[in-house]
Amino acid sequence: MSENGLNTVRIPVGWWIAKDPTPPKPFVGGSLKTLDNAFTWAQKYGMKVIVDLHAAPASQNGRVHSATRDGYREWGDSYIPDTVATIDFLAERYSESPSLIAIQLMNEPYGVDLGSLKKYYQAGYEAVRKHTSSAYVIMSNPLDRDSKVLLQFARAFDRVVIDVHYYNLFWDKFSNMNVKQNIDYIRYNRASELSSLTSSNGPLIFV
Repeated sequence: MSENGLNTVRIPVGWWIAKDPTPPKPFVGGSLKTLDNAFTWAQKYGMKVIVDLHAAPASQNGRVHSATRDGYREWGDSYIPDTVATIDFLAERYSESPSLIAIQLMNEPYGVDLGSLKKYYQAGYEAVRKHTSSAYVIMSNPLDRDSKVLLQFARAFDRVVIDVHYYNLFWDKFSNMNVKQNIDYIRYNRASELSSLTSSNGPLIFV
């Protein structure tokens, strides 16, 4: 990968990684050792790692990749302490690695209360900063909200990135587009959206 010009990998993890090697059922152990190996390989080949909390306790979006078993999304205020504890665990474990470039506090929240999300993002940011002042902290924009909803909030923090997580599929308007139309949509529509999100004193934007 590094020989082909790729310099960073984003690695998704579930909250149960902090319980390894004996996480609660139905989860299985081994994810922590795998992540340790990834950091070892990244350092060997001069690459950076983004650790992404892809599955928060009780699911932040009700989708299978957030570890829900039945499609329910239950994440909210009562799960913030456990979610922050996972971030604290990851930040403490990898803060000294030269390969750590960022920790993503959550992937693709959907249908969650915005106030709860901001409360968690602030606590998660503080958990990361206990261990490292250099790693970026990535805050995922809620998929069901305007892409500008976190801009003002994020300006209060240092070295923060907003993940807008654009998709050019899953919605009806993309169903009948050919390849050129899809590329043109990115070139004209997405470029305009990204321009409106970017400012000299605002957070970085991760697509």
